[in-house]
Amino acid sequence: MTSENPARQGTLRLLAAAFANRKTGVMLVLGMAAGLPNVLLLGSLYAWLGEAGVNLETMGVFSLIGLAYAFKFLWSPVVDRVRLPGLWRLGRRRSWLVPIQALVGAVLIVLSRLDPHAALGWFSLLAGLAAFAAATQDIAIDAWRVEVADEVATLDVLSAIYQLGFRLATLMGGALALVLAARIGWPAVYLALGSFMLVAMVASWLAPDTPFEERDDHEQALAGLPPRVRAVALGLVGALWGWALFSVISFMVHSLGAEPGARPSSTDFIKVQGPLIVIATVILPAIIAAVIGHWQRSGRFASAGEAAPAARPNPLDHAYRALIEPLGELVGRLGWAAILVFGIILTYRLTDSVWGPFALPFYLQELKYTNDEVAFASKFFGVGMTMAGIALGAVSFTVIGRMATLVFAAVISAASNLLYADLATGGVWLDRFGHASGFYWLAANFGSDDRLSRLLLAITGENLAGGFAGAAFTAYLSSITSRSHAAVQFSLLASLTFLVGSLGRAAIGAQIDANGYAPVFFLTAALGTIAVVLSALEWARQARAARLSPETPG
Repeated sequence: MTSENPARQGTLRLLAAAFANRKTGVMLVLGMAAGLPNVLLLGSLYAWLGEAGVNLETMGVFSLIGLAYAFKFLWSPVVDRVRLPGLWRLGRRRSWLVPIQALVGAVLIVLSRLDPHAALGWFSLLAGLAAFAAATQDIAIDAWRVEVADEVATLDVLSAIYQLGFRLATLMGGALALVLAARIGWPAVYLALGSFMLVAMVASWLAPDTPFEERDDHEQALAGLPPRVRAVALGLVGALWGWALFSVISFMVHSLGAEPGARPSSTDFIKVQGPLIVIATVILPAIIAAVIGHWQRSGRFASAGEAAPAARPNPLDHAYRALIEPLGELVGRLGWAAILVFGIILTYRLTDSVWGPFALPFYLQELKYTNDEVAFASKFFGVGMTMAGIALGAVSFTVIGRMATLVFAAVISAASNLLYADLATGGVWLDRFGHASGFYWLAANFGSDDRLSRLLLAITGENLAGGFAGAAFTAYLSSITSRSHAAVQFSLLASLTFLVGSLGRAAIGAQIDANGYAPVFFLTAALGTIAVVLSALEWARQARAARLSPETPG
């Protein structure tokens, strides 16, 4: 048996060792700690608000707290570089995770003691604080995953387990919370789930971590770069990031403090200000960092008397490293391939993220399924299929490799939209496959008729593909970030994905109103082919780089 399939046996041994590793156990808990506040603050909270009698317009204002996740890269340099007094000895990431998780848990517990209708002001303030803290936690978790990966608990496996933990938390804070709330009430649910964050804090305390770097590469990082050039670059990038952060905060404060009729439109803000913020915080700083990196490598200022850095890092050096160096390192390492990488990031999850908010109206209003049917199919069954897709992605990493998994996931993610196109037009092909494969027969044994089985089959295909693609994409993003700048780089790249999906939803909504759902699903499937082509090109680029430099990992 040993000689029958040694590659497969090696894969199974690797998986068994990885899942028995201390780091993977911590990663599962951290994934749940990331997913739980996300679903509680951006999903289940609105069911509680509706039950308490809060109107829809106020709920729309509450959705602004989700901007903390979209723009978390704006304060990621702080998480990456600042040492918290009295806590930094815990480790580079633990020193942030432990107090942040304690804060999130404490806020959720306090929320459980408030009446959202009678104390709406305090409720909104605390919910916004929890969202900010949860987004900050995500920065530290993403960086931790990149930094602690090794030969056993590989980056791919850790990324897949993170996705698994996140989806488990989605099930716990979504479907399970809805069931429990009907029996014990929302306050008790938030009290119980807030307490879980305190359990996650204990796991973070015991997690392996990396120490703070003393940055012995100080002279090398600043070689050939005069202080005046660093000051100008830092001033430009700081102004761009400062404007973006001011725009987001002022919009949120104005929206939450204004009377209902005077509140600005969050849709207009995302459509108009969103692209400007991306340009100001990512594109222009990346260009500045690339130009400075080129000057530095070419020795343009080698003869300048002021080119030598100070013997010890000063505040200007620290600020330069926090804001500009992470982008400079990324663009400098990737070169012209950065264009291809950014193209993948912008398009890879577009097929599902852009139409995701319209899923429930599609099920309920268009297809006329009941609330109970949709709750079972999308929350319980669907989340299970997503977790199965994540598990398949983890296996795929070890069997066919990261880049092959990325390309295959892009293909099935785009193709899964065709299932919904068929569902929107009556489900002829779904019915044929469901009967031929025995899926409908199996579902019938659990009390499902053909109509519900049709929805279950479509959700099976879409969620399996989504979980698979989510694991693949998280692993890819993690692989292109450097360990020395993991927090800032990953936050930037992940935020780009979130913003693009948000910006396209208004156009998709207009298309649905004008042409119906089926043409939109064909459109999103076609858009998915862009990610397939770009991922294949990136696979070829990495393969070529590996041939030219066999010693280079990845």
